[in-house]
Amino acid sequence: MTDAEWVWSDDGVNFHTRKWVRPEDLNANGSLFGGSLLRWIDEEAAIYAIIQLGNYRVVTKLISEINFEASALQGDLIEMGLRATHFGRTSLTMRAVVRNMITRQRILTIERIVFVNLDADGVPAPHGYRDITYDRDRMPHEHPDTSSIRLPGDH
Repeated sequence: MTDAEWVWSDDGVNFHTRKWVRPEDLNANGSLFGGSLLRWIDEEAAIYAIIQLGNYRVVTKLISEINFEASALQGDLIEMGLRATHFGRTSLTMRAVVRNMITRQRILTIERIVFVNLDADGVPAPHGYRDITYDRDRMPHEHPDTSSIRLPGDH
């Protein structure tokens, strides 16, 4: 695959993050431990859900079949991509793709990751969104533990 063929738009993702594979991320075979990768994906998916739904109180409901296609070694850089694919009344469904930036191979695809929007009591709550945001306009400005409002520049 050439660099020109390796573009994220082919996979329909719009939220990207990168990780560096370190010794503590390896399995007994010396390659990337799947559990480490899944932890990173779940964390990034939660951040993406918070931004899309405007609420810190989101939880993972479902992660569909995971198809590992390749791996990564110590020192490799991986890139994770996410895209919202469906807004339910209280949920957000997204798709994930992870690639090795060194080998240019796709490491895995997850077709459905579902997050549920919760209210302060931990009950699923309608979020009111139907479209992807590309800005940080929905980013909550309230701290989830103290309910105190922190504006940019406040310390």
